[in-house]
Amino acid sequence: MSFSGFTNDDFDVFTIDGLDERMDNLKSVIRPKLEELGRHFAPLLSNLSGDEMFPHVAKHARRTKNPPNDTWVAFANNARGYKMLPHFQIGLWETHVFIWFAIIYEAPNKMAAGKSYENSLDKIYKEIPNDYVWSGDHTKPDAVLHEQMDKKELESMFQRLQNVKKAEILCGYHISREDAVRMSPDQFIEKAESVFRNLLPLYKLA
Repeated sequence: MSFSGFTNDDFDVFTIDGLDERMDNLKSVIRPKLEELGRHFAPLLSNLSGDEMFPHVAKHARRTKNPPNDTWVAFANNARGYKMLPHFQIGLWETHVFIWFAIIYEAPNKMAAGKSYENSLDKIYKEIPNDYVWSGDHTKPDAVLHEQMDKKELESMFQRLQNVKKAEILCGYHISREDAVRMSPDQFIEKAESVFRNLLPLYKLA
């Protein structure tokens, strides 16, 4: 395993002006680390989930003028793509690292997943750790702490996933830039692994 941990240089990539300049740095500075994390976690997630998982490092290929504000490696049980499937992610914004389980708006099985979550509301509400976060939009950096949500709010997220075309659901853990930079590579790997283990029930239910 040659993941070397995150440094301030990784986060500073998102302050570089211009699409080409930022993309060049993203490819040379961050992407190799995401590829390493992809190689490390794909076998582990395959093991945990019982599905063969494939890593997908974000290419940001469709962008023509706005430089990306975040980047990631996603894991899904399809070698061709991940957006249409429930998937896991590790990635970063300028302010933090995220470790997610995600169902985003392209996923055709959103309605069934939302129903399944609604039926398991009590269990999910009880078992997700308090310092984990929820989000309804993968394009925004902010999220709500689990301990700040009541059961009703969680239920309405699950219902929204069933009824609203653009609805998404993400659950996971944020590590602030400062903490991520302080962590050794092994500490980060260990943390990400424990987050994935805690998020596995959401994957299974979906």
